[in-house]
Amino acid sequence: MSTGELVEVVLPGRVEPEGLQIRHGDVPAPGTGQVLVRMEATGVSFAEQQMRRGRYYDQPAFPFVPGYDLVGTVQATGPGVDPGLAGTRVAALTKIGGWASHVLLDAADAVPVPDGIGAAEAETLVVNGITAWQMLHRKARVRAGQTVLVHGANGGVGSVLVQLARAADVRVIGTASARHHDLLRDQGVVPVDYRSGDVAARVRELAPGGVDAVFDHVGGRGIVDSWRLLAPGGTLVSYGSASTRDDEGSKQWPVLKLLGRVWLWNALPNGRRACFFNAWAGRALAKNRFRARLRADLAEVFAALQRGDVAPRIAAELPLARVADAMRLAESGTVAGKVVLTP
Repeated sequence: MSTGELVEVVLPGRVEPEGLQIRHGDVPAPGTGQVLVRMEATGVSFAEQQMRRGRYYDQPAFPFVPGYDLVGTVQATGPGVDPGLAGTRVAALTKIGGWASHVLLDAADAVPVPDGIGAAEAETLVVNGITAWQMLHRKARVRAGQTVLVHGANGGVGSVLVQLARAADVRVIGTASARHHDLLRDQGVVPVDYRSGDVAARVRELAPGGVDAVFDHVGGRGIVDSWRLLAPGGTLVSYGSASTRDDEGSKQWPVLKLLGRVWLWNALPNGRRACFFNAWAGRALAKNRFRARLRADLAEVFAALQRGDVAPRIAAELPLARVADAMRLAESGTVAGKVVLTP
């Protein structure tokens, strides 16, 4: 691929994966305070799966370029930016725009990737790692010896979450289909098959006094079971509504229902608490604080990778030109880890 050509994936509307379009153009020049990043790895997260269906609660109007995060090398710097950044490998949360060969970023949003970490490896830990780290340590504030329940323990976020929890000496119960149980056991996780029997009853057998935290990306009716499984003083962290992925109607309603339940539960005098987590939340109101926290927490995640506390889970690497195949694979429910896109 020529470094002088921009290649990007466009989501034109509510389409099947084959409806994603490849667009070619000129590589843009960075403006004041910006850097031009040559993408080396981006990924397919649940957010893009929802956006394809028009179901992500605050997605922009069609058409747009998806891509919640990326890893790449700074190719050029704009006015007001240290020219020495050129040639530096960086990671960034973009929310949209990451599915492109070249991406313009505010320099302040580019987080350096430590030497020795590959682009695809780092990509598995950007939005997934930040989400897992902040939910575990900033929201649930887990401590050694506690027990947590992770739904979707084999997924992009879940696979990072269980590794970080185990590194913190936290006991983990993880839900996943049976095909992933051996991998979870190898990580010291107690697996529960979410497709067979009463999951809540099985978790109660494993943790009769309740769990100290539940990390729930499923939402829907099951969120009530997640709340009821908490021990006194426990925390429910809801961070998605996967159960409503194929629903019709308002895309905001599932999130509003979750927020309503969170408000109600927190108003009850029962010693437990709940929160709804989104990695992007707070950026518009406190951009500098958001950036500082992102930089600090992503550094912690990369350090965990370097120590061997976290292993990157790359489900597959596919080029941008095969984005339809990548989307179908990510949506299949058969893979463990992150589906990564490369130029």
